[in-house]
Amino acid sequence: MRKVLRITGRFFLWLFVTLILLLAGFLVMIYLVSKGPSEQIRNLFVTSVRETSAAGFLADIFLTEEEVQQIVSTNVVETGGISTDTTLLTFVGESGDSGDEGSADEESADIEIVDVSGTLYKGKMMIVKDPSRVKVGVCDEFDKNKAGLTLLEIMDKYDAVAGVNGGRYNDDNGFGKGGQPEGIVFSEGKLVYGSLEETYDIYGFDKNNVFICGRMTGQQAVDKEFRDAVTFGPALVVNGEAVSTVGTGGGLNPRTAIGQRADGAVLLLVIEGRQTASLGATYLDLIEIMLDFEAVNAANLDGGMSSSMAYEGEEILNNCSIKGPRDMPTAFVVER
Repeated sequence: MRKVLRITGRFFLWLFVTLILLLAGFLVMIYLVSKGPSEQIRNLFVTSVRETSAAGFLADIFLTEEEVQQIVSTNVVETGGISTDTTLLTFVGESGDSGDEGSADEESADIEIVDVSGTLYKGKMMIVKDPSRVKVGVCDEFDKNKAGLTLLEIMDKYDAVAGVNGGRYNDDNGFGKGGQPEGIVFSEGKLVYGSLEETYDIYGFDKNNVFICGRMTGQQAVDKEFRDAVTFGPALVVNGEAVSTVGTGGGLNPRTAIGQRADGAVLLLVIEGRQTASLGATYLDLIEIMLDFEAVNAANLDGGMSSSMAYEGEEILNNCSIKGPRDMPTAFVVER
């Protein structure tokens, strides 16, 4: 019995010492990144963790709040006064929706999925040629205390062939249930969440299938006849031009973005992140990708552990959430 206790005691002592050494090594690594000679690595570290729900405190361990804010303020996207010019979209006035249900082959031909990659990231761009098929799907009930739906569950609810995660939602320290959006939500022509009086960053489609980036009140959005839209941001491309960025525009993280070409085709982009094969992308990376794909207007959506892309009932990118697919209140889905 004493021998068993002695072995058990040694095991737990070894485990305790190992954990202490790992913690010490982790703190040393954070210190070297925060205080080390590379300003670029420090800035990427701070902006990356500050964009997460659960790990933002890591930036504060060895840096003051003033130092952190200085770093964040020198790596931002500036989107003041943006306004979408619909005359740059050549498809306006045409109807992409024939009103007839197409075959499965026609549905597939209307969607193209392209691999994208950079030095530190990889992901996929989904190109949907008919913008009328792209809608905002929502969970069954908006409630902070109730779980939302996973991307695949929202797609199933709307009989969608494809989709990506959507807008901002309540996610306290990374432990939110995903049932309550933040900002404003339009779905299928109806204002389903938000106030007419408050001002929001709004990104979505109007009744003419035009993707619009803008900051406006809920009433102004109703007057513009938004049909499907969410809140997040920032805008990335407006009227064919990259928005103004300072530094990298943000840290390295999983990202989701949406845009539209002049011919009306919708661009749905998801970048994997927090993995050895793909650390993630900055906002500047997203801007460059969207411009490469000829986006006239484009905006960032929710990212991090929520970043997801699915097609034909399957997730086609690796989600970085250790708990599996996240529950969320909204998603951009592609109807059949």
